[in-house]
Amino acid sequence: MPHSIHLVFCGTPQFAVPTLERLVDMGFAVDLAVTQPDRPRGRGMEMAFSPVKQRALELGLPVIQPDRIKNNDEFRTQLATLKPDAISVVGYGRIIPQWMIELPPLGNINLHASLLPKYRGAAPIQWAIASGETVTGVTTMRIDTGLDTGDILLQKEIPIAPEDNAEILAPRMAALGAE
Repeated sequence: MPHSIHLVFCGTPQFAVPTLERLVDMGFAVDLAVTQPDRPRGRGMEMAFSPVKQRALELGLPVIQPDRIKNNDEFRTQLATLKPDAISVVGYGRIIPQWMIELPPLGNINLHASLLPKYRGAAPIQWAIASGETVTGVTTMRIDTGLDTGDILLQKEIPIAPEDNAEILAPRMAALGAE
């Protein structure tokens, strides 16, 4: 039963929120949400929470926002103490360091907003649209030391309609990926 699997969730944008919600709804024990630090946004440049932080707090999950993760002994100790079975990563915005890849026995599982190996890295939805693709999709993969080069576990396609832009397509892809 999923509730016995302990996870750390790493994500930042709205695209990651449906996956976080789905993991919680499925009964996984999300012991920690890791997201980017609060940043100034909008015209007034007021400090704002990331969408993942906002939703994690609403769900009653603990949240941390390390400035850096690669050489951060405090963060490393915190994760090691939690002993997660797996780390789920969706749009976190940082390269996952080797120590994090090696930490959980079930590995680090990433949801990527493209049909890998196409459009690795940042802005895959925008690149698919700009390149005139008629189909894109989501990939669930294991994280390894490369940039979006790990073993592909699942892929699901979604059509790109002529009127689609990233703002329209991303929520549909996020919902598909959460499943």
